[in-house]
Amino acid sequence: MQLNQLFTDDDAVSPVIGVILMVAITVILAAVIATFVLGLGDQVSNTSPQASFSFEWNGAAGEEADLKITHNGGETIQAQNLYVRGSDGTVSGGTDASFGQTWDTYNNPAGATSEIQAGMQATVNNVDSDAEASLVWQDATGESSSTLKEWTGPTA
Repeated sequence: MQLNQLFTDDDAVSPVIGVILMVAITVILAAVIATFVLGLGDQVSNTSPQASFSFEWNGAAGEEADLKITHNGGETIQAQNLYVRGSDGTVSGGTDASFGQTWDTYNNPAGATSEIQAGMQATVNNVDSDAEASLVWQDATGESSSTLKEWTGPTA
């Protein structure tokens, strides 16, 4: 056996690398096609927004007061996708109310806005001290939702 011929002979390397590349390309193409066919790409875009909110309630135990909700930072959110949901009839009148309909007039003199940005506030009137409220984001199709922040009254 000649040692020089062993080092210069690379016939077996090219077919092996070719087969590995073909298999890799086939797997990648199958994954991309499966993502589009099964609709998995649509689910990625429907993730809940990353935003920070805070609640402020300045009443005394056993009485009603206004609950202020402040957008502290993060993504801008469409108002029609935010809802304040409560444990009793005192939060949003007992029904799911659009967050955009409750903006303070000093933050938005023209009325309800379509986009909620950092620094904006909303007020829910006549909230009991034993109430519980959740700020919920729901996508436009109604297929997915996420609770962004929860508040519990001091006597709840």
